[in-house]
Amino acid sequence: MPAPDFASRRSSREAARSAGGVAELLDLMWERTGQATAPAPASPSQLRLMYLVESEEGVRMRVVCEQLAAAPPSVSRLCDRLQAIGFLERLPCPASGREVVLRLTAAGRAHLRRVRERRETMLRRAMDAMSDAERRALAEGLAGLHAQLVTAVGREDGPPGTGVAGGVPGGTSAA
Repeated sequence: MPAPDFASRRSSREAARSAGGVAELLDLMWERTGQATAPAPASPSQLRLMYLVESEEGVRMRVVCEQLAAAPPSVSRLCDRLQAIGFLERLPCPASGREVVLRLTAAGRAHLRRVRERRETMLRRAMDAMSDAERRALAEGLAGLHAQLVTAVGREDGPPGTGVAGGVPGGTSAA
């Protein structure tokens, strides 16, 4: 086994700290974006639920609870709010009358489209201020990070709906 490279570990630690800071800023930006584009504010939890439903139209409520690692009453309250603002509908499951399936409405799909457009605009503005070399390095680094996160999520059976291969944009649904 090769000797540990302490310089590399420090660099990795610093990069992870920096990525964590960027993730926190993005969380704030995403929250503002979700609120700015909705007829009523949509919380990050509600958006995550919408991404899951979008990735698997007609998904069973039970599956969403599992994917969000949330109790049915909590998911039901999220659904109540999304249904009240016209973004989600609950229907009886065709295969089992005791289960409920979830579908986004046209308004819900339009909302997600607006959220993504605003997020992309915010990111593009920030990246346009970077040099070409910085953008290339960012693209290369993000591609490597994405590949490692997808591998980690698959290996550890991490929670779907996290934005990495878990039934949300850019990923695939495991259900």
